[in-house]
Amino acid sequence: MKSKLKTNYMAATVMLVAAGSMFGTVAYAQEMGESTEMQMDQEIERSKILTDTGVFGVFATYKLNSDYYQKGSAERRGAVDEVLSVVEDHMDNVLVDAYLTRGLSAKSDYMLRVHAYDLQTAQDFMNDFSNTRFGMHSEVTENLTGITKSLNYITKEESSDLNAALTSTSYSGEEPRYSIVVPVKKSAEWWNMSEEERLEEMETHTEPTLAYLPNVKRKLYHSTGLADTDFITYFETNDLEAFNNLMLSLAQVPENLHHDRWGDPTILSTIQPIGNVVETLSAVK
Repeated sequence: MKSKLKTNYMAATVMLVAAGSMFGTVAYAQEMGESTEMQMDQEIERSKILTDTGVFGVFATYKLNSDYYQKGSAERRGAVDEVLSVVEDHMDNVLVDAYLTRGLSAKSDYMLRVHAYDLQTAQDFMNDFSNTRFGMHSEVTENLTGITKSLNYITKEESSDLNAALTSTSYSGEEPRYSIVVPVKKSAEWWNMSEEERLEEMETHTEPTLAYLPNVKRKLYHSTGLADTDFITYFETNDLEAFNNLMLSLAQVPENLHHDRWGDPTILSTIQPIGNVVETLSAVK
């Protein structure tokens, strides 16, 4: 029975990643209709947890130790199955996405993005993953935690025209194959500006991004006090040139002057089912 469940899980994972996996536009946030306790009692629904507010997102990048490859192929095959079993054991409490960074990053080989309504359940998964043979041979190179919230600035009340533009435009590009994570930390000067001043800056920030909504999906996590950054900006796209142009447009707005950190690291990866990522890095099929 467990083998059948594992097979069904992998098939569902492939379908979910292939289906786009996430959210429509920057207007991802919507008010939670249930209490956290009720949500915790239900199996994680992908489309819901990726659009709810009050959801924790944990990002971790890993470098696989070279001594892992000294293990025999049978043991490495067993390590893959062990990871899939841990993911299956936690699938009622967390949503796990995997990314291959090897070849695109010098500091990591893969990344996990874990969503949960309760941070401890995400931590429990991370601990169990770290206790697998694959996890034991993986060194954490970056760890970021954030939480999803309602829009702070470009709301219907504060900026109705821009809010309407954001909510009426959805992603229409080819299925995303790439993800980019860009941590952002604001300066003290930014946080000491008035709400009205920050709203004006964010309106200037938002306007040039509208042209890229059909090509680039985005999701924002608030991380002040939870990580050594203020925001975790997460993007998915199949058009890296469009993403590059989006970043160039953001680099030229005045709000960019208030960044103490923009990237460092910038994490570029391909979106893949976790089974593919672990099998590829374990050199087994």
